[in-house]
Amino acid sequence: MATDVTDAILQLVQDRSISEDLAVKIVEDTLLAAYRKKFGSDENAEVRFDDDGHCVSILARKQIVDGVYNPVIEIELEEARSLNPEAEEGDEILIELDPKDFGRMAVASAKQTANKSIRDIRKDSLYADYKDKEGEIIIGYYQRERNGTIYVDLGKIEGVLPKKFQSPREIYHVNDRIKALIYKVEKTETGLSIVLSRTHTDFVRAIFELEVPEVYDKTIEIHKIVREPGYRTKLAVFSAKDDVDPVGACVGLKGARIQAIIRELEGEKIDVLKYDPDPQRFIKNALSPAEVRDVIILDEAKHKALAIVSESQLSLAIGKQGLNVRLANRLVDWEIDVKTHSQFEEMDIASEPRAAASRLFGDNEYEDEISTISELPGVDEAVAALLARNDIEYIEDFINADDEKLLEIDDLRKEQLEALRSLIDELVEVKIDESDGGTPASDGAVPAGEVSAGGAAEGFGIGVQQAEAAYAPAFDEEIEEDLVCPECGAKITIDMTSCPACGVGLSFEYEE
Repeated sequence: MATDVTDAILQLVQDRSISEDLAVKIVEDTLLAAYRKKFGSDENAEVRFDDDGHCVSILARKQIVDGVYNPVIEIELEEARSLNPEAEEGDEILIELDPKDFGRMAVASAKQTANKSIRDIRKDSLYADYKDKEGEIIIGYYQRERNGTIYVDLGKIEGVLPKKFQSPREIYHVNDRIKALIYKVEKTETGLSIVLSRTHTDFVRAIFELEVPEVYDKTIEIHKIVREPGYRTKLAVFSAKDDVDPVGACVGLKGARIQAIIRELEGEKIDVLKYDPDPQRFIKNALSPAEVRDVIILDEAKHKALAIVSESQLSLAIGKQGLNVRLANRLVDWEIDVKTHSQFEEMDIASEPRAAASRLFGDNEYEDEISTISELPGVDEAVAALLARNDIEYIEDFINADDEKLLEIDDLRKEQLEALRSLIDELVEVKIDESDGGTPASDGAVPAGEVSAGGAAEGFGIGVQQAEAAYAPAFDEEIEEDLVCPECGAKITIDMTSCPACGVGLSFEYEE
């Protein structure tokens, strides 16, 4: 009976808290390793345990022959009959061996195998325990530091907190308590590697789940978290229940919950904001704590937007070194440009976003100067191209052109002509160019029932109405009397496109 060896190994595995089944497997592997070291092969070796599992034997299976060629696997008939009188040539016999006879080298090899098996089993057991905890919070204690990496005592094993996963605000000392996220669990040649992190966004998510019960039970859900570790975190939350305020629940009564989280993050600023599926409202929320007057979508396909703020809110919206707007970009996944109203006025952008900004600020005088037919919002591009090929590219040229001559253009239909006229009546007003000596109306619009004159060609100004479009129906013949040119005072009629006396261009509007 190999009791001495097995007792020592069983005591070893008992100290390592290994299960009985695994202990039996380790003993078996150890004895086979010793046999293999002694005889060069373990193909004919068997390990047997008694019924209670406390005693174990190792046996060699040998072939009974008349004339032994290989003593490891063969035995003489006479020797076999001394062990079993009924033995016959060609039979197999099991011979019990004593591991003490294997020699010191074999025993040392067996112990080495046992230790390796114990390490592998312990590594597999720990891996199974910690792999399931990836993404969870764990608490450990600072042990030592090397090259910026902190080694943390987790109880059963040691974890590592690399420098890149440490917040720049935090300083640790020996035996300091460290709460961190289990970022990655991997098997290595030397054991098990447990990588910890305090900079990952999931660390903030896990902290919120600990501090805010509504987040833990999914009453409040976190849409997305973006973070600049040590400086600022932005968190977008929402709730499927209308009676739950997701932001208020995360902040807590008198800010108790959010203050506990800020303390855990060593004073890092946290912006909790409400997620909104509407990108304009979401962008406005994302730029908190700044107050955004409005958001204009510049290019929906490319996710480009413009946020307009007051002068006093500009620096707050952008943040120190652009941090606030940079985090907002990542949170909403849009490219956000922040401008004040005055800065926006100086920008050269498309007419539709400019019109939206004008409506935002209630600026009825705000206009975007355009000159060609193709620049008109909503214009039929085919009609614009057709007119351009016939030397009618500018709105001025079209207004001054006679309808009969326009209809002579091939492929231009009357309904297309009327549609373009209607579009121009809705969006365009003719203004006096002061450089030609004209006197524009003070509010930038043409007074009702009066004539607005502009100079020829270079003195003709066209503006897109950003406020409510002026209503300009066809003139009634009754108002034709007593019309005079505002430039020279000569008498004119409503069918004239230019003054017969001074040549200034004319157009007519009427509002009820």
